[in-house]
Amino acid sequence: MFNETSGLWKVVLSVLFFPLLFQNGFIEFAWGAGDPFWVMTGKRIFALLPVMAIILGCWVSIGCVLTVLVRQNRREFLTGMLITWWDLGKSIVYFWGGILKFLFNFAVAVIEIGKIVFLGLLSILQEAVYTPFRLLRSVSRNVLSSPVPWIAVFMTIFWCIIEAVIFTYVTTPLVVDVFSNITGENLNINLIRIPLFLFLLFVIMGSYAVLSTFVDSFKKKNVSSIMGIGVIEMVVLFVEVVFLYREFVDSLVPWFAQYSENFELGVIGTLAISCFVWFGIRSLSWFLFAAHGTPTILYLIQGKGVVVFNQNGMESNRLRSISPEFMERIKAEVAWMREKGEELLASLMLPPLQVVAAGVNFCTMLLISKHLFELPFKSMSAIANSKALLRKIDDNRPVTVENNKKSREYENVQV
Repeated sequence: MFNETSGLWKVVLSVLFFPLLFQNGFIEFAWGAGDPFWVMTGKRIFALLPVMAIILGCWVSIGCVLTVLVRQNRREFLTGMLITWWDLGKSIVYFWGGILKFLFNFAVAVIEIGKIVFLGLLSILQEAVYTPFRLLRSVSRNVLSSPVPWIAVFMTIFWCIIEAVIFTYVTTPLVVDVFSNITGENLNINLIRIPLFLFLLFVIMGSYAVLSTFVDSFKKKNVSSIMGIGVIEMVVLFVEVVFLYREFVDSLVPWFAQYSENFELGVIGTLAISCFVWFGIRSLSWFLFAAHGTPTILYLIQGKGVVVFNQNGMESNRLRSISPEFMERIKAEVAWMREKGEELLASLMLPPLQVVAAGVNFCTMLLISKHLFELPFKSMSAIANSKALLRKIDDNRPVTVENNKKSREYENVQV
């Protein structure tokens, strides 16, 4: 275009279309098509958007200069154009600095997230190691401070298991012989011991249940119940003495015979010793723990439940969080990650928006003689929504620079 004309027209066209003199070279440089990959990427990130904004500003400035003659408040308009170029320069600097800030914030965020992940894994490991000890401490604290006799319950169950184990060992040969004679086959002892142990465990626990009911009948002075439970207790005594304690005493006969000559215990002696053994074991275990543990077990079996109350009479909930501070730490870290993510998003979006907003200000200067955006953007909240921008465009007041307004007010006061 410039080569086809000469003289004054060439000068006029050169002035009016001066961006054509450099815009192709600027765009080719910023695009970097023939450069190495990393150089090309750096140019497109750091230089392409500022170059396009500068070229746009040059073209719009030509239109603004051509319309100066038909505008009112020419001085303010030209001042506004200079401020627009100044905002564009600041926006480009903010753009470059914002990219570096984003890279720095991103690196810091990656390090912090790595630290959070490491501390999270460490906390999970600590929880896995310390949880059994916390549970043991909580259980022991609840057992010791509870009005429910849990120690007596545990000791009762433990004693029943011990008796069942002893009598299983003692009576297993007899049971094997009986079943072998019935079936005519040699049975495996290990197959007999497990069901025999369970059967004896229920029998022993049942004997404690009958004894507990018998004692309650005496406390209530219910004669009919005392007589009925007494008969049942005699049957229980007979069954346990004949089938369990008798076998236990028979296993001790060789020991008695070792220290005496012509020792014959007899049926009456065996049963008498078995009754004394039963009475002694039941008395000792009953007064030590079974008197408190057996009623609680019966309440649980009958479905009545055990309600635990604290000192104020309010129901106490014994389900505690294993580690509440761990959950609070997780919540704090999640809140920090959400806040950091919003900060990273703002640092990524604000730098290019600064340059785009500066280019839009050139266009609004040409159309409505004022800026649409107040630059630079400090945060995402500084970017108004579309409705607010439309209301601002509808406001037809001319562009006024704050410093110039103050200076004019000062001059008017002086006059």
